[in-house]
Amino acid sequence: MSDLPIGWRDHQEPGRYRLEQTGSQDIFGVVHGPQSLKPFVFAPREPLLQIERTKGGFAAHPALPHPEQIAVIGARACDLAGLAIQDRIFLNDAYRDPYYAARRDELFVIAVNCTRALSTCFCASMETGPRAKTGFDLALTKVDDMLLIEAGSEAGSGLLSELSLSPAHENLIDEAARCIEACARSQVRQLDHARLPQALYDAHDHPRWDEVAGRCLACANCTMVCPTCFCHTVEETPDLSNQQTAHARLWDSCFTQEHGYIHGKNIRPTIKDRYRMWLTHKLASWIDQFGMSGCVGCGRCITWCPVGIDLTEELSALLTSDSRSSVVGSPVEGT
Repeated sequence: MSDLPIGWRDHQEPGRYRLEQTGSQDIFGVVHGPQSLKPFVFAPREPLLQIERTKGGFAAHPALPHPEQIAVIGARACDLAGLAIQDRIFLNDAYRDPYYAARRDELFVIAVNCTRALSTCFCASMETGPRAKTGFDLALTKVDDMLLIEAGSEAGSGLLSELSLSPAHENLIDEAARCIEACARSQVRQLDHARLPQALYDAHDHPRWDEVAGRCLACANCTMVCPTCFCHTVEETPDLSNQQTAHARLWDSCFTQEHGYIHGKNIRPTIKDRYRMWLTHKLASWIDQFGMSGCVGCGRCITWCPVGIDLTEELSALLTSDSRSSVVGSPVEGT
């Protein structure tokens, strides 16, 4: 119990994150930090193959992980939505990623339904929160000094059966629902996705891209904290004898110059190109590619941007009628 952040609360604004100790007994006062569930399943750096020389050539041996079971306490609904997108990409697409699957199988998620929204949250408009609907093993809702517990999987139900718990009173369930709904109504930001993806394709030449490029540092913070970004690169690390090499996968970002190099040419040489690619893929071509938006409304990209660029504000500006020209069709933006 002492390992939990009792009494701590987070305050988030564009480009600003602060923690304060309130002196209360609130266990889940911190809504979320920079880390989502992504690093637990899509490792920031991971060996894929061990390649070694042989007399006839070379041999490659998969370096599949053997992860321990991990229980995550306090995941939020937006994080579960992000995990569902990662599952769609790494497990349920054309090719199942065995490295991701090995970690995913060992993950036990205890979610917490949000009863307090941050100023950067907009999950309600994305229909990903503040209530956890799927993807959890157990979900908790704090009402006054009580915790409601809901099982969302066979493993969660099995754990509940081992605990001495009383059935929740109907009045308590109703109060929990009211608290969650109040949290949704309190969110001051929203993302208008009714006209997506086409409206963002039509804004390809909007002057707003130049304005945001003048502020963006291309630091890649937004992609590192995003629960859904999955861009990566691979590298070879040979040993000193040049007889073996490790083939590893590591996180990358579409904001780096190197990420845009293809056969000696950089197809996204400017920050404007890179920011436009990121936002258009996240909110438009991701829908065409995966059948869902790439944004879950967690607001992390707003908080952890050093200059406070607000994704919801940028989209609102881009969907105005100020575009100098529009494009026909749906340009390919993505990895």
